[in-house]
Amino acid sequence: MKFLISLLLAATAVQAHYTFPRLVVNGKSDSADWATTRRTKNADSKQGIENPTSADIRCYSSSDAASVATVPAGATIHYISTQQVNHPGPTQYYLAKVPAGKDVKSWDGSGAVWFKIATTMPTVNAQKQMSWPAQNEYKTANATIPKAVPSGDYLLRVEHIALHMAMQANKAQFYLACSQITITGGGSGSPGPMASFPGAYKSVRFDVCH
Repeated sequence: MKFLISLLLAATAVQAHYTFPRLVVNGKSDSADWATTRRTKNADSKQGIENPTSADIRCYSSSDAASVATVPAGATIHYISTQQVNHPGPTQYYLAKVPAGKDVKSWDGSGAVWFKIATTMPTVNAQKQMSWPAQNEYKTANATIPKAVPSGDYLLRVEHIALHMAMQANKAQFYLACSQITITGGGSGSPGPMASFPGAYKSVRFDVCH
């Protein structure tokens, strides 16, 4: 009986975690997992990151992707999730423009080069129950590539910050991935402010009950 309970608990733990192996652009998904998205170190374990100062907080990647996604400025994007995104918390999207002379397939995204393009906010119903966009779905919340973003090669970073344990310091869980993309038809905007990963966060503490 104890062995069976242990197996059930282990299965539940795995199902509660997830990765984002496929980028979807204007409703069209990558043809395979990790095609344009760099394979993450938790591809098998699905475990999130709890240390926001770790170098893994940038892309958590174990290898670069073989392909590059073409993404028109103004496109709607999201990621397919391997499990339901059932933990409460925001989904955020960042872009980092690949410097001249660097290859999008190998550039590591280091430095204060990241700018946020989207973040989700919760809604609260009449019963004071909080919910988040795309919670309990097999996908992340949608975001739009701003039309003003200049054309070129970028790393696209998605993160879902799971807050179910975040009433304790350094217990928020980060589920994230980075994709290699080329933005076409862009504008002449000057993105900012810029952030670095690690560096953007020191610690995350949040009480989902208040």
